[in-house]
Amino acid sequence: MIQLGVNIDHVATVRNARYRGQPDPAISGAEPDPIRAAHEAELGGADSITIHLREDRRHIMDRDAQLLRQLVNVRLNLEMAATDEMVAIACDLQPNTSMLVPEGRLEVTTEGGLDVLGQQAQIKDAVARLKDSGLVVSAFIDPDIAQVEAAKEVGFDICEVHTGPYASAFHQCGGDLHQQNLHSALQQVQGAGSRINELGMRFNAGHALNFHNVHHIAALPNLNELHIGHSIVARAVFVGLRTAVADMKALLNQASS
Repeated sequence: MIQLGVNIDHVATVRNARYRGQPDPAISGAEPDPIRAAHEAELGGADSITIHLREDRRHIMDRDAQLLRQLVNVRLNLEMAATDEMVAIACDLQPNTSMLVPEGRLEVTTEGGLDVLGQQAQIKDAVARLKDSGLVVSAFIDPDIAQVEAAKEVGFDICEVHTGPYASAFHQCGGDLHQQNLHSALQQVQGAGSRINELGMRFNAGHALNFHNVHHIAALPNLNELHIGHSIVARAVFVGLRTAVADMKALLNQASS
């Protein structure tokens, strides 16, 4: 059965927008509270909780991460840049999974996958330090076979395939799989996933997936877990987070069966 990881970063985004410029909202009782969001997601059926501790702390903050590590009852997945600061934090925090992602100060959200192939020495060192600390390590990569093989070479346990290009093609085509660009985008994700499995790593996927476009990805063979955040948090504004997670979980179960 396919698993669902729920990214709660944008609960913290809403909180921080309201309390911008004030003392650390993670310790001031500011709302909405990411810790409560994690618990609601768990009750809706989330198999893991994902947070991205960014260099600029634009949403999740250090205290959020510390509290979530103590209080989350399912797996905690920490997204992070491959920097000395973040590797040290992950080794101390001990999330269940640490996922290396590219990070840019000017981006709104992560744009593109990690260039493992072009940064093998730096990334191999970060992966080794994380694994020496006992962590399971994941790479967020584009659906590119060369990047998959580089990820195996440097020691990753999991590859999460970037589904942003698929989601963009889905929107352009209205979900019509007879359109070549959507068919190709889906085939690229599937091909990367097959190679990930062949190399003995776990195949995860995520980015820009929503209640309309998730079905084709969730139906791919040997997919372990999808990580979805913004669309679930957006739906939660209208139906509540627990219900939004449960609705997404139901879609994944239907597709994977």
